[in-house]
Amino acid sequence: MTDPAEIVGALDAKATRSITPCGERGMVWRQWGDGPPLVLLHGGFGSWMHWVRNIEALAAHHTVFAPDLPGLGESDLPELNYTPENLSSALADGLDRTILKPFDMAGFSTGGLLGGHAAARLGDKVHSLTLIGASGFGPIRRQTQQLTRASHDGDAADAEATARRNLGILMFADESNIDDLAVHIHMRNIPRARVKSRRMALSDTLLRVLPDVAAPLSGIWGEHDTTLPPDVVERENQLRTIQPGLDFRVIEGAGHWVMYEAADAFNATLLDVLSGRREASA
Repeated sequence: MTDPAEIVGALDAKATRSITPCGERGMVWRQWGDGPPLVLLHGGFGSWMHWVRNIEALAAHHTVFAPDLPGLGESDLPELNYTPENLSSALADGLDRTILKPFDMAGFSTGGLLGGHAAARLGDKVHSLTLIGASGFGPIRRQTQQLTRASHDGDAADAEATARRNLGILMFADESNIDDLAVHIHMRNIPRARVKSRRMALSDTLLRVLPDVAAPLSGIWGEHDTTLPPDVVERENQLRTIQPGLDFRVIEGAGHWVMYEAADAFNATLLDVLSGRREASA
């Protein structure tokens, strides 16, 4: 396998970077490809790298925009205390400045939560919103194991072991799918996370704001997502109370980080969902 840092660096080198207002240093955006605009919003304690196995496949059909959300990755925190409303306000402003025509948006986990709030603000400018393992629906299924905090005094091997263990608890359904690239991404993301999103994720803030979203909704969930309450059918039913005709897909065998663990199936599924939306609006 190619060195994980080289994989991330090569993809980053192909991106066009821009910055929109957020705090003192701004919100960092990356762009690839050509075609209808598609915005990818990563999860909590993450960065654009959550999409490392998806960007090239999606950019073959779309202009892909992948920001680092406020207070995560390279992006600064807003000057106000962070809440879903303040964080999504910075995101919505960045979307308004960066993309001048209607766009599709896909949000993973906390990215789905903030994407829902931003979509409610932006109205018809959001062509569709696809929620991917999104949080903000209320309490989640209790994990049987607790995540481990990495020790600042531990050596590199201990830190890597902790990262693998936590990925196996929360993000992956099958621990054999946790490769060196996933560990590298996780270990780069965690120290740069200044937004602790757990409280937002466990609230019902997304569920409350979704009725205000004008865009058609879609959902993609991993079959074994540990954030489900307690299963994927209940999540689908919650969304159908808001938009009865939504396109809801389940990817078998995958966990929470579905677009990494089952990248090929996810890429094909998202492209199919987006194609269906374009045909429906034609």
